[in-house]
Amino acid sequence: MISHKRIQVYEHSFLRIGERDFDTKHFIALSKLNALHNYQYFDLKHNGVVFKQFVGVLQVDNLTIEILPKIDRYEPEENKKKWQSVLIEMLHLTKKLKIHEAGQTNVARQSITLLDIYFEWFLSEVQLLIHQGLIKQYYKQTGNVKALKGKLEFAIHIQKNLAHKERFYTTHQVYGKDHLIHQVLGQALDIITNLSKGSYLHAKCKTLKLDFPEVKSINATESTFTKLPRSRKNAPYETAISIARLIILNYAPNISKGTEKMLALLFDMNKLWEEYILIRIKQASKDNNIQVYGQNSKTFWRNVSIHPDIVLLCDKEQFIIDTKWKNIGNNKPSIHDLRQMYVYNEYWKSSKSLLLYPSSNDDFDGYIRFVSLDNTADQHKCGLGKVSIFKDCNTLLNDQIGSKILNWIMNEDKIRV
Repeated sequence: MISHKRIQVYEHSFLRIGERDFDTKHFIALSKLNALHNYQYFDLKHNGVVFKQFVGVLQVDNLTIEILPKIDRYEPEENKKKWQSVLIEMLHLTKKLKIHEAGQTNVARQSITLLDIYFEWFLSEVQLLIHQGLIKQYYKQTGNVKALKGKLEFAIHIQKNLAHKERFYTTHQVYGKDHLIHQVLGQALDIITNLSKGSYLHAKCKTLKLDFPEVKSINATESTFTKLPRSRKNAPYETAISIARLIILNYAPNISKGTEKMLALLFDMNKLWEEYILIRIKQASKDNNIQVYGQNSKTFWRNVSIHPDIVLLCDKEQFIIDTKWKNIGNNKPSIHDLRQMYVYNEYWKSSKSLLLYPSSNDDFDGYIRFVSLDNTADQHKCGLGKVSIFKDCNTLLNDQIGSKILNWIMNEDKIRV
């Protein structure tokens, strides 16, 4: 049995070649993956990899690398279980991940990787589709048949059937299960079967493949997914197709001259933090008169548009929130960020805006108030807030974080939510 190895690292950390089962072949595979994605995932050094703001999971052959988020610059090794839970919960809330009962149990024991959860999610969805009954569709099939039907492919027919007068090489319609949707799911199933060797999921893959129909092998690309038909009949397939798309388009079987197979599911932590806060604030605003908008866009210059992360509208007054996933221990935002908030205030006619940072404790008090960005008294004010993402136990995410942010903002204007 193949032995799977796992490395857990934090974002913005350095992983040296030769450290914790990370070999030269893994370094070469990561460097080629980075090149395919415009060098955005890592910074490459001669002796290792410096991770950036992307979190998630990588698998190169039997080595799994989990990249975890963090707040403090020097996060202790023993906190990795906590930060794995943070990442999983954020992905779950933003609908990038679903945890089934078995997966939740394994997460609690820290005996499962993020990649396993995605694989298990996909397998459960396919298993549900098989149980409900896989759909049939009309699709075109080209080949030799014993009765003339459809369109005769004359040139190939002459070439193949000169000595077989009883055969016809045609393109004709077939009603069955070997259609594009099942071919895509079959490709994803093959990838998971290949990458899960040696894990608890491999047996489940093999069993599922016995129940899955034999379909044509394809190499799906981005354009393949645009061709998939959408109808009410296909609606139950949407989740399975979306996971298959994520797996297939991020799978690189030949990234290192065919010697390593790699799958990379990486997420920009800045965007994930933004989406997480947006969802929490929307949840908190349901019972009041505050409207919440994400990525509200306006034209800035020619075809260039600007879009703050979150816009709040209350009694015709707008309020801007821009989320920043970084440690701001000195309480001094960058000049770039302040200029950005000034422009947002100007274009959205907002008198106040907030730069929001994650923290291990709340800091909305004292000198961290709304301060004018220019010489005016009531316009272009910007506040800086640090909000704790954890509950009191400091291990679970605070599901009331949206209410906390709204209460602080609205209390500034003596508005209760």
